[in-house]
Amino acid sequence: MASSTTARRTRKQPDERRAEILEAAADIALERGLERITLRALAERLGVRPGLITHYFPAVEDVVVQGFERAAVVERERFFPRDLHGIHGVRHFVAHVESGLSEPLARLWLNARHLSRFTPALEAALREQDRLDRERLLELLAEGMAAGDIPASDAHVAAARIWIAVDGSGSYVNVTELPSPATHKAFVADVAEWSLGLPTGSLPRPPGATGA
Repeated sequence: MASSTTARRTRKQPDERRAEILEAAADIALERGLERITLRALAERLGVRPGLITHYFPAVEDVVVQGFERAAVVERERFFPRDLHGIHGVRHFVAHVESGLSEPLARLWLNARHLSRFTPALEAALREQDRLDRERLLELLAEGMAAGDIPASDAHVAAARIWIAVDGSGSYVNVTELPSPATHKAFVADVAEWSLGLPTGSLPRPPGATGA
């Protein structure tokens, strides 16, 4: 039987340790913001010494940028599950946004857009993750149009409008009182239906929202 000392000295493989650090960074980013990703915060969360973090990430900026990327990738799979296609994927996407489950990600994107003004590496990561998000939505729209579930139109224009609605709605994520809560709740659904030529009520809305 291994002693407690031996257990404490068991080392994780480098890839496993890097993944663990980035997962912690992503969690901190979503919970508290990118500015809160520090050597001390990561070390405390993982129960290790700060020196272990710098061994894998000599520059704090690297773990901040890669932590943002990891959070964006994980959240993308919640927005766009791989087993949902076409109109079913669009409905899930809108429902996820309108449910409020995407609010931590909305806060993170606001945070990242602000900080990217001063951090070129973060700005590049932001652009790339935005491109991947748009590609996934565009793929769903193309599938829905090919299946005849979504009226044929310019999928690129529709996707752009929907993302502007998502970003616009997300810009209010830190506002405690909205001027017209019912309208704000259904904003993404309204814009998506208009952009795609779908009847009002075709896409999910939260209780109490206009058009519900």
